[in-house]
Amino acid sequence: MVLGMSFKCNAEIGIIGGSGFYDPAMFDSVSEVKIHTPFGPPSDIISVGDLRGVRVAFLPRHGKRHSIPPHLINYHANIWALRDLGVRRILAPSAVGSLKEEIKPGDLVIPDQFIDFTKNRRYSFYDGAVVGHFSLADPFCPDLNQKVAETARKLGISVHSPACYVCIEGPRFSTRAESRLFRSWGADIIGMTLVPEVVLAREAGICYTTIATVTDYDVWAEKPVTAQEVVETLKSNVEKAKKVIYETIPAISERRCTCDRSSENALV
Repeated sequence: MVLGMSFKCNAEIGIIGGSGFYDPAMFDSVSEVKIHTPFGPPSDIISVGDLRGVRVAFLPRHGKRHSIPPHLINYHANIWALRDLGVRRILAPSAVGSLKEEIKPGDLVIPDQFIDFTKNRRYSFYDGAVVGHFSLADPFCPDLNQKVAETARKLGISVHSPACYVCIEGPRFSTRAESRLFRSWGADIIGMTLVPEVVLAREAGICYTTIATVTDYDVWAEKPVTAQEVVETLKSNVEKAKKVIYETIPAISERRCTCDRSSENALV
């Protein structure tokens, strides 16, 4: 149920803001919407506004004060709430570490695959009488991935795509042994928030893409950085992600891909 919801609060596109991306300042005519879900409250109140003529819903993944660690995010409530608002496409900026020398801090990465190394998360909406076996062979929306990568390149931003994201439980970082293991698997970047967010989006029939922003090299590289360096890179990355989102959203075609038919042949 949506409190105070009207047709003006509907949104076609959702943005789930990651670390450093906490407010909807880039939108016009912003209103706040509080949503109740069967899974409890989402990470924060959702802001709905206009971006170049497109209705967009914004939700900070960690809350506006970054008070929710990765392993305690209510991913189910977040996706459910956005779906409730009519969202059919999600752009999800997130901060990641690099597992490859050529993927540098400050670069953007648009992954097309992931490896799940989480351990204690709930992965599905289908925990009751209905069982769902959804295909995640290609977990990200190919149309959105292509559009976001093209936009970044047109803006002159260094972007890597395709790529593989390994998701760890958090909130701790990897050991050196783990980091080397992930590299040996062929993973390109590492983060803590992709799973189950991308899985739930697929179950909800929502197109989903991650705009992964590299803050530093993971511990395999043995290139120590200071907290200040990470913060400065994070700020720069957020501005890059905002530019990409600003240019991408008006260019997204109204034509839908097959993501919204994900439940066909998936439910038992």
